[in-house]
Amino acid sequence: MAGLWAARSARAAGGARPRVVVLDGARRLGAKILVAGGGRCNVTHDVVDETAFAGSSRRAIRKVLGRFDVARTVAFFRELGVDLKREETGKLFPTTDSARTVLDALLGAVRDAGAELVHPWRVERVARRDGGGFEIAGPAGTLVAERIVLATGGKSLPQTGSDGAGYGIARSLGHSITERVFPALVPLLLPAGDALRALRGVSARATVEVRSSAGAVLARFTDGLLCTHFGVSGPAVLDASRYLTAARFDDPGARLVVSWLPGETPESADRALLARGAAGGGRFLRERGLPERLAEAICDAAGVPAGRPLRELARAERRALAGAATEWTLAVAGDRGFTHAEVTAGGVPLSEIRLETMESRPCPGLHVVGEVCDVDGRIGGYNFQWAWASGYVAGRAAGAAALRARDSAVDGKRAPG
Repeated sequence: MAGLWAARSARAAGGARPRVVVLDGARRLGAKILVAGGGRCNVTHDVVDETAFAGSSRRAIRKVLGRFDVARTVAFFRELGVDLKREETGKLFPTTDSARTVLDALLGAVRDAGAELVHPWRVERVARRDGGGFEIAGPAGTLVAERIVLATGGKSLPQTGSDGAGYGIARSLGHSITERVFPALVPLLLPAGDALRALRGVSARATVEVRSSAGAVLARFTDGLLCTHFGVSGPAVLDASRYLTAARFDDPGARLVVSWLPGETPESADRALLARGAAGGGRFLRERGLPERLAEAICDAAGVPAGRPLRELARAERRALAGAATEWTLAVAGDRGFTHAEVTAGGVPLSEIRLETMESRPCPGLHVVGEVCDVDGRIGGYNFQWAWASGYVAGRAAGAAALRARDSAVDGKRAPG
């Protein structure tokens, strides 16, 4: 994604165009685009700012996002013939509801700009040349380039071609990689026999909080939660997953707490239960929009029969029900790993990159973009926007620099000896 955008942007860097070659090791181009958004590809979000991201400093992320914002993304895709529509969630999808529309437009734009797409061509090694530029090597041979844009992705969804090889290339060229590289936006596992695993297919809108072992709220997300045969998924869980994993590195007791009644506290839920004396707990929860099976599971967890009138409950029983509805702790046993993660947390720190060009500080001539950077966003198109923004900045800068170098070489040949 970021690489294609960089290629298109590089070819648009000036009147005279540098030669741009896109190398991709995958047999199938754009596989991540095709699977995004359930095959519809949420191209971006209607509001994107640095608060939706983690990893490197938000100030640094803001600088890059500001160079190519949502409005420009929408306009560029419109120029490519892809109109976007906004859904209630704020996600922007192609009006065709097909990710193929997005991929075909990107590939067409790259080809129309005159860039060369070569695949499958796996890059195994990149080395700086003594005379300047880089040598790129792989099973298919060797290429020489004036500048390189590293857009290899992270380690998420390795079946699409993102297997983490880019980290080794970055290290070989002088970069560091964050100490921790781990799955983000990933479904979570619950132990066998957990009540929620028995509710496979049940979903509800919920608030999910990441809390430290001391009880401090580290992150909070309100969105859909889906019970599955292995544990839990859905937007709220995916967004919370990277923060839980990050917290547990230093605080193994960090946990995930769910409120099935967003906006309610145990105290307010207790008062609401008290006011509905004739109803049963199950009915009370169903009236709040919860599916029947989930309502019954909450009552079971509290040790309260779902049909028993609330006025018959002892104070402790009523409070137990309020607590189960608003303070359900998930016994998270792990996650589904990079195979099922939508993005990777960790990577090349932005502190090692010149943000106005995405050019490497330790290795001039190298530009680093997309998911290989230590930047990961929430679900909903944010990671695509990072790809578009970082790819655009790098592509424009790399293309312009290549033209300057070519012009300088020509002028040098013309100069009197």
